[in-house]
Amino acid sequence: MTTPVPHTQTTTDESLLPRLLKVAQHLSEQKDVPRLLDTLLQEAGSLCGADAGLAWLYDDAREGEGLRCLCRAPGAAQFREAARWFRPLDAGGLVEACFQVGEPQTVLLAEQTLPEQDHAVMEALVPEAQALQLWPLYNHEGRVTGVLQLLYRKAVPRNLQRLEHGHLIFQSLLTYGGIALSNLSQVQELKELLDAFIKVLAQAIDAKSPHTSAHCQRVPVITELLAQAACEDEGDFADFQLDEEGWYELHVAAWLHDCGKLATPDSVLDKSTKLHTLHDRIDEVASRFATLRAEIRFQYEKESVQTPELEPSLRERMEQEIDALTADLAFLERINRGGERMPPEDQQRVRDLAQRTWTDAWGQCRPLLTEDEVKNLCIPRGTLTPEERQIINGHMDVTLDMLGSLPFPAKLKRVPEYAGGHHEKMDGTGFPLGLTREQMSIPARIMAIADVFEALTAKERPYKTPLKLSEALAIMQRMRDNHHLDPDLYQLFIRSRVWRRYGEMHLDPVQLDVEDGAAFA
Repeated sequence: MTTPVPHTQTTTDESLLPRLLKVAQHLSEQKDVPRLLDTLLQEAGSLCGADAGLAWLYDDAREGEGLRCLCRAPGAAQFREAARWFRPLDAGGLVEACFQVGEPQTVLLAEQTLPEQDHAVMEALVPEAQALQLWPLYNHEGRVTGVLQLLYRKAVPRNLQRLEHGHLIFQSLLTYGGIALSNLSQVQELKELLDAFIKVLAQAIDAKSPHTSAHCQRVPVITELLAQAACEDEGDFADFQLDEEGWYELHVAAWLHDCGKLATPDSVLDKSTKLHTLHDRIDEVASRFATLRAEIRFQYEKESVQTPELEPSLRERMEQEIDALTADLAFLERINRGGERMPPEDQQRVRDLAQRTWTDAWGQCRPLLTEDEVKNLCIPRGTLTPEERQIINGHMDVTLDMLGSLPFPAKLKRVPEYAGGHHEKMDGTGFPLGLTREQMSIPARIMAIADVFEALTAKERPYKTPLKLSEALAIMQRMRDNHHLDPDLYQLFIRSRVWRRYGEMHLDPVQLDVEDGAAFA
């Protein structure tokens, strides 16, 4: 085993240096680790006259601390990771030794027997190899981050004319490649950290409200399905495309679109019924009905003793009054759950019931329903009062404030706009900014459709049963007609069958009652 000086092909500094400068530029342009290493290996192999090469990268996050292998298998078109060759640092091979010692090595197989793990890799890639070289890769901190391995089908040539600065040039190539790899890895690590962070936020909303937690996870699915359909469309969206950075920007925005709910009070966010505060006050109402029921029975028994001859008619009256009470309580329990619409006659019935009185434990005569209970039970749609609705809507202001305070890099600068626009309407009557269709980007309008569709079909909302596709699409069709949803994107949503593809992934079979969406176009 010797420490090598790389053998380079006969050439001149004048022809080699411009090429290496181009290689350095090429390395800096690579956006993923496999392509960067593939480029580095090709240039190193050309410079040293090697026949093949592979790379080993340090990794402590997957199968434990060790080196993962990236290579181009025989006949393969792509340079990629070979998971079966993962090497723990204590495996005892030459690659591990080079990584730990940080010194290059040349091994001539005629003079040395390889450890089994090194021999297996060479047999798979270049079975007729006669020699190999190992070169450590350093990051900008001088720490070894991986190993470059070059394979030769012949003995490493020793009689080639060497450039005066050949060793320096080759080391410069490795140094630049190592730093480029380190920079790319750091970018990837920061990207993974950001992904983990935004998912932690979604988990925080999950812990805050199990009724809407899956919403934060499913809106990105619908968003990306519809965005893909827009990219593939050759009609209204023929000019719309997302590159790799654009996709990531949309991904981040979709996951963060409801981050402002972290500041929404639990009592409002979790208001699953109209009378819900810290608990559902319908139980208190039911106890008053129980008191009234007891009063009716007591009155019956008292009058039956005083006028026994009237007992049959008194019993009939008692049963009618108890049946009426039972029906009224059932009515209040039903409307307490909320829904799409409460007609005016039901609201009037609530006010009429509030005029009835009951006697509390201290003998005080009290109204059957308090003013606040009447106000909440008469909510015409859903379970929130106008004041509570305003608090919920305020989560968008908080979202914009939170995202606006973050120093997003240029590649993510549109995240606040995308995430903050999903409650805007095409006619400008939405919130928080009252934007019109012309003022909104296509991704922001896509997220508005995704947000509505997920909310309509969600299975976790306690105040409503999950809508079937026919019901959800009918509502969205009306929203399109009322200029709430983008008409072109809605048409694409229907035509591309995003609704059906999402439904098959995330909805219950009973909800999948539509095969052809033409009726909702």
